Amino acid sequence: MAEELVLDTAIRDWVLIPLSVVMVLIGVLRYFVSKLMRSPATSPSPDPKLVKEGQVVIRARNLRTNAQFIPAKAFKARKVYYTNEENGLLHVPKEEAQKAQAAMFSDPNMAMDMMKKNLSMIVPQTLTFAWVNFFFSGFVAAKIPFPLTQRFRGMLQNGIDLSTVDVSYVSSRSWYFLNLFGLRGLFSLILGEENATDDAQKMMQMGGGFGFNPTMSLGAEKDSLDIIQHDWALPKMERHAEDVLKQLLKK
Repeated sequence: MAEELVLDTAIRDWVLIPLSVVMVLIGVLRYFVSKLMRSPATSPSPDPKLVKEGQVVIRARNLRTNAQFIPAKAFKARKVYYTNEENGLLHVPKEEAQKAQAAMFSDPNMAMDMMKKNLSMIVPQTLTFAWVNFFFSGFVAAKIPFPLTQRFRGMLQNGIDLSTVDVSYVSSRSWYFLNLFGLRGLFSLILGEENATDDAQKMMQMGGGFGFNPTMSLGAEKDSLDIIQHDWALPKMERHAEDVLKQLLKK
């Protein structure tokens, strides 16, 4: 049976609360530092062609997501309008796609902007992790108020070896990672929705090249729209409404 622990209030006052406050302050400070590092040269006015392509991708994605709410004939007509090999909105000639990719990698301003963004994330998080690992390593800092399975042990008890303790106890190092990846909602309240700092998203983008490329997204969205199978939801809704009415009449 898992062993129950009684957490010292001093750990709450000198480990849990300071670590949470420092993570919030570092996120806010990093936002303002990245804002100062951003120059007009690295933040040009948007290209109308790129904006148009991005809006086409959003419209096609909405069509694919809500395809079950329109008849099959209407969906097929819209699908041809987007994916037609001759003049479809999502069709990108191979030569144009290669040119767009080459231009993206050869833009020095984009490369410098990406480097600044990565540095503004890597440097503070590296220093913070070293600080947490040096001063707070080995503490059991908190307890999750609901039961968890054994699969969560590696995520919540990083840095301590407590195989006999309940999985819901959280180590200080794991608390650092939970704050690192889970503070987006708080940053949305502090900095605004558009300025929220999302470290998880930034870490995934670091290995994905130089950011969003609408021309490449057109081809990806075209492939997704080609393979979708249309299933109109209206007949199912009618049958479901009929079943509900029958149950109500029986009562």
